This record gives sequence, structure tokens and C-alpha cells, in this order.
Amino acid sequence: MKTKAAALRYDKKKDNAPKVVAKGEGKVAENIIKIAQLHDLPIRKDEDLIELLSNVELDKEVPDALYKAVAEVFSFIYKTTKK
Repeated sequence: MKTKAAALRYDKKKDNAPKVVAKGEGKVAENIIKIAQLHDLPIRKDEDLIELLSNVELDKEVPDALYKAVAEVFSFIYKTTKK
């Protein structure tokens, strides 16, 4: 099974909801993960969520149906980084 990854961004001053700013599988996913690691960004493995996020267009806000799952990711990030 190929590795899949997505990157989310949320700027509460600019965005109404988190946006998918990168996504891919295979080498692209590996590069997304590598960049996150280089920048000490938290990484959370969630195979179900990545399947759903892979259907969201790049630079588009996540749909309402994914808010709860994405909120859990941001909660994880906050607990991990305290930011």
C-alpha cells in the first residue's frame, strides 16, 4: 500500500476553516512528511482521514462534514506543541 499524506493550514485571521495545502501519495507523500519533519511540524497518522482529505481540492477549505475529524487533528497539534 502506498503512503499517503496531506498537509493542513489554518490561519484564523485569514481562513474560515482549515485548508488542504498539500496532498499526495508515494514519493509526493514521502516529501510532504519529510518537509513536516524538517520543520518540526507534528504528524498524525489517520488512514481514514487521509482518504477523505485526498478528495478535497488543493487550497480549498475542508468541508463541513470533516470539521470534527480535523478539529481532533488540531487538538492533537495543540496538545503536542502547546501552540
